Amino acid sequence: MSAPLHHLRNQFPALNQPDLVYLDNAATTQKPERVLAAMNRFYREQNANVHRGAHRLSDLATRAFEGARDRVQSFIKAPAREEVIFTRGTTESMNLLAQSLGSHLLQPGDEILIDTWAHHACIVPWQQMAMRTGARLIPIPLTQEGDLDLDAYRALLGPKTKVVSLTQISNALGKVAPLELMLPAARAVGAITIVDGAQAVAHLEIDVQELGCDFYAFSGHKCYGPTGIGVLWGRQSLLEQMPPYQYGGEMIQQVSFEGSQFNRLPYKFEAGTPAIAEAIGLGEALTFIDELDRQALQAHETALMERVKAGMAALPGVEAIAGSGRNLGALSFRVEGEHHQDIGILLDQAGIAVRCGHHCCQPLMQALGLKGSCRVSFAAYNSLEEVDAFLAALKEITEFLDD
Repeated sequence: MSAPLHHLRNQFPALNQPDLVYLDNAATTQKPERVLAAMNRFYREQNANVHRGAHRLSDLATRAFEGARDRVQSFIKAPAREEVIFTRGTTESMNLLAQSLGSHLLQPGDEILIDTWAHHACIVPWQQMAMRTGARLIPIPLTQEGDLDLDAYRALLGPKTKVVSLTQISNALGKVAPLELMLPAARAVGAITIVDGAQAVAHLEIDVQELGCDFYAFSGHKCYGPTGIGVLWGRQSLLEQMPPYQYGGEMIQQVSFEGSQFNRLPYKFEAGTPAIAEAIGLGEALTFIDELDRQALQAHETALMERVKAGMAALPGVEAIAGSGRNLGALSFRVEGEHHQDIGILLDQAGIAVRCGHHCCQPLMQALGLKGSCRVSFAAYNSLEEVDAFLAALKEITEFLDD
């Protein structure tokens, strides 16, 4: 293990456990000490509710909370801090969009395009809104290689297309969407574009202005931050038009029994006491990522993926699913004749943590003709030695099952 990687791993207390090879990072990443310390410091020294407080602790808490918003704005290169909305995660961000944007925008006969890679958190909110409004939810099909079919996508786009929801990196396959081709095509027909960036923020540098999407969502716990916090970025002109998603304190300016006047952005969409410590932890996690050598990190993660692909190809009966082309962060696989859960349990007994199941992507599994799969997924702190340990354990398991 290289000295820089050793130093990096030492920042993650959970990785110090013996006999643990953690390859379930697409589900959630481990947290560096600095994130834990920032959240602990808030609760020990700054704990107070944010905004409108007249005392010192509230001012400190507000500064830390809003400082985290500024950190997010800088990290994703958003034009304005008012466009950064804190949510509980990508799931709530997608529900917010479907409920607020969908109710404002959709009419009977309108069409919503969504990729077949999509997580259930992207599919179900728009599916339910389509049922309520009379719109149609249309999946973007796949090629035989598991990529998004760009020809079919372009053929589906038309004057009825109102929303296009795309996954930047598939959480099940690790495949990267060609957003540079897909987003301009959607804009050309006047569609609102949404990007699920949950799997991308820990692996790619994000520039929402360069991407050219209308909305971008991600979760803190996928990028070394805490659970219970996420981000929805949206264009201010669209956010201003959208009605609130939830109602209560913080999102109002004035209330009477006759009516209410809603707050300005971003607070219009942040009802109630926010996840203050979690937002602070997210800000610290994004600072941690920014301090990494991003080019070196991408080269390291590419080496991990190449090692695991080559190792799987050498194992009889082991198949990487949609492993052709570029995979980033995650790779699914199956063992011929074996149930994915059994493989996951046997790997766990060898100290290898992977994810097994449908990965909240049942339509994708159906399209691939699978009931589920096993998935390895990498983070900055994973090593080639860990990949080799996984491959050795998988080899031993397959040989044992063949006997």
